[in-house]
Amino acid sequence: MQLGMVGLGRMGANMTRRLMRAGHQVVVSDLSASNVQAIAREGAVTSSSLDDFASKLRPPRTAWLMVPAGNATEQTVQALSQYFQKGDIIIDGGNSYFKDDIRRSKQLRGKGIHYVDVGTSGGVWGLERGYCMMIGGPKEAVDSLDPVFKTLAPGRGDIVRTPGREKLPGTAEEGYIYCGPSGAGHFVKMVHNGIEYGIMQAYAEGFDIFVNAQSEQLPEDQRYKLNVADIAEVWRRGSVVSSWLLDLTAMALAENPSLSDYTGFVEDSGEGRWTIQAAVEEAVPVEVLSAALYTRFRSRQQHTFAEKMLSAMRQKFGGHLEPKKIVA
Repeated sequence: MQLGMVGLGRMGANMTRRLMRAGHQVVVSDLSASNVQAIAREGAVTSSSLDDFASKLRPPRTAWLMVPAGNATEQTVQALSQYFQKGDIIIDGGNSYFKDDIRRSKQLRGKGIHYVDVGTSGGVWGLERGYCMMIGGPKEAVDSLDPVFKTLAPGRGDIVRTPGREKLPGTAEEGYIYCGPSGAGHFVKMVHNGIEYGIMQAYAEGFDIFVNAQSEQLPEDQRYKLNVADIAEVWRRGSVVSSWLLDLTAMALAENPSLSDYTGFVEDSGEGRWTIQAAVEEAVPVEVLSAALYTRFRSRQQHTFAEKMLSAMRQKFGGHLEPKKIVA
């Protein structure tokens, strides 16, 4: 099918490529003319403005936004809504706050435009691995987009089937699910990222203990010079703590066991904060998730091996680079 992609950054460009490889026609728009021309050479249809972008989409139009959450998404949605008509669909595939989705969907509903929120996970590896998607919005609009979701999703692959799953309906095994009405997709992705913070923090702290096991403050017979790269690798094979994040950790440590290329300055992109806010509103205790978020705040003031590892994992799964200049 035909759809438009607004935003050709790390994920938007690769999602466009994955869609085109499967035969979908993609009309693209980006603030960077070089990004547009680069993807055009691979078969995308270019546009010079959002007006031009909308004119090249056949009604009912579908536009997928992969732009930074916040003002950029808000401005793009509002601008597109001036060109879109009743029956058209705007998809926000970024990391927007779910309450913003609810507000936007109500606004666009008055114009007859469908608004779909898609929590998208996959980072820079999604082109080959596929993207895990958590979807919210009007069910009829979401159903009409199934060919797109099916293309972007990982599919069943070689993952062992969960016992009893064969009796259950749905698309979860394909790597995407319909979560519910507007905001539900980003709500699930928000908590997903909060959990991600906690898992990353647990690995980071554990490996920090390994690195400091040779401390002179310890009795000499309790000091160990441990090979952290080997520990990460052996845990990938049969351990109950194996995961894709551990795979990426092992990769980073194999490249540079001291992680000297990282300072330990760890950003947070918003979802962790929103997860904690939701927990407060629901009166749900989330000690691990909140501690992981606070550690990221502290990392901007002092840096441990654990924080270098967090930074390394973020770079591996999402291509997130540390700021060149750090302000304490």
